[in-house]
Amino acid sequence: MSDEKVRKARLRLPDFIGIGPGRTGTTWLHQTLLGHAGLPLIKETNFFKRHYEKGLDWYAVHFAHCSRDLPIGEISPTYFNCTAARERIAKDLPNCRIICCLRDPVDRTYSHYRQMRPLWGTQESFEEALQNRPEMTDASNYAVHLEAWQMSFGRKNVLVLYYDDLKSKPQEYINSACSFIGIPMIDLKTSAAGTNIVNHMEASRAPRSRRLALAAGMTVTWLRTRRLDNVLHLFRRSGLLQLCVGGGEEYAPLSAETEKRLREQFRPDIEKLEALTSRDLSTWKEGALVAQKAGV
Repeated sequence: MSDEKVRKARLRLPDFIGIGPGRTGTTWLHQTLLGHAGLPLIKETNFFKRHYEKGLDWYAVHFAHCSRDLPIGEISPTYFNCTAARERIAKDLPNCRIICCLRDPVDRTYSHYRQMRPLWGTQESFEEALQNRPEMTDASNYAVHLEAWQMSFGRKNVLVLYYDDLKSKPQEYINSACSFIGIPMIDLKTSAAGTNIVNHMEASRAPRSRRLALAAGMTVTWLRTRRLDNVLHLFRRSGLLQLCVGGGEEYAPLSAETEKRLREQFRPDIEKLEALTSRDLSTWKEGALVAQKAGV
């Protein structure tokens, strides 16, 4: 065995990774799994995308506190549509189990915009962001990325969860995740995190101050890259982050014209996803409101 393989074997690295994409209930999943699986104190190490040059020893420190009796993992939704992250995980953790969480792509894209606009430090509209930030819609092209993960890790090692199920039958949703990870079932009736509202920080309002929001985003990045997880945890829990990134005008509902255009744009990918997962996603193609009117 080479020295590099010996070193990797010595390090304790994830048995599973939730790759997102973002705005699909990944924070809920992280919070619910805390205490039942070994996780970093703060969701999203972003190691395989943004901090890979720091090395596996740096990454392993995030799991040093985890019990030896539990499988360990992390939830980092920026990995989903990042080719480099997927290739690095496949190289360093070839036996890792992968969890994808998927949501109506139009809803996810608009939610992504509302979450990220304060941290971008911009006042651009959703339509402008769609043109200027292609990564927003790229992360909602699920089939092409899911297929790549399945090819890298094997279909049986990639679990697909749906946000629709999280909202309608959360216990079945978490049961699937627990079974896949290899931990006892979590009873949501006795789980404080499990009763939280899904995506409770949906960002209904724009920031009151662009500069304040941008400073808050920079603070989060600074704390995360220095592994000051406890400080970042306190910053989030204190309400200061939300105070910095909200408080402005309320975001308007997505216009019917934009929604229709996006649904047509995503339709080919959704149909491919239906074939990949044997799941009927009619409401994603037509919109939940249209489906309800049709009696679906």
